[in-house]
This record gives sequence, C-alpha cells and structure tokens, in this order.
Amino acid sequence: MLDFFISSAHAQEAGAGGGAIAQIVMLVGFVLIFYFLLWRPQSKRAKAHRQLMSQLSKGDEVVVGGGLVGRLTKVGDEFVTVEISEGTEVNVQKSAVATVLPKGTLKSL
Repeated sequence: MLDFFISSAHAQEAGAGGGAIAQIVMLVGFVLIFYFLLWRPQSKRAKAHRQLMSQLSKGDEVVVGGGLVGRLTKVGDEFVTVEISEGTEVNVQKSAVATVLPKGTLKSL
C-alpha cells in the first residue's frame, strides 16, 4: 500500500547526486572568477606599489595620493619629504606616493 512512497524517494535521491556535483562545479567556478577578476589583479598592483616605494630616491619627482606634485628631498623608512614649491616641504607617508614622474616634469608645469 505504501510502496509508491518508497520508489519516489529513491528517484529523488538519485537526482540529488547530479545536483550536488553541479553545485560543487558552480562553487569552483565562482572561486576561479573571484581569483582572476579580483584577487590576482589586486596583488599585482600591490607588488608594483611595493617595488615603487623601494626604488624611491632623493630627487625623484612624484605625485602624492592627495594630488600634490613635488620633488623628494629626504627618503626615510616610513616617511618622505616632498618639496612642493621652493622652500615649502611636506612630510608624507612613503605609502602615499602614487607614482614617480619622468625627470623634468615639474619644470614644464
């Protein structure tokens, strides 16, 4: 009398196995998308910025994160001194340096 319930339960169990594999494949797909679109590019940018900070030297013309443009007069471990105009120097964190400009850029401004 209750045999039709047992057969339908077996049918659902067999179908659930394919769904579990599909969920695992989807999860792996999302992890790969996350890796290639977010984590990998961010780690490349961070590596390039660390390399930029390690190569800073006195006399480099730089742009600071806030938009200031100037020439480095002192380079320390954590801070750099940027001369933004003749006689005006500002201390900023080394990590705030956004980019190094080509030599002679400040003369053209």
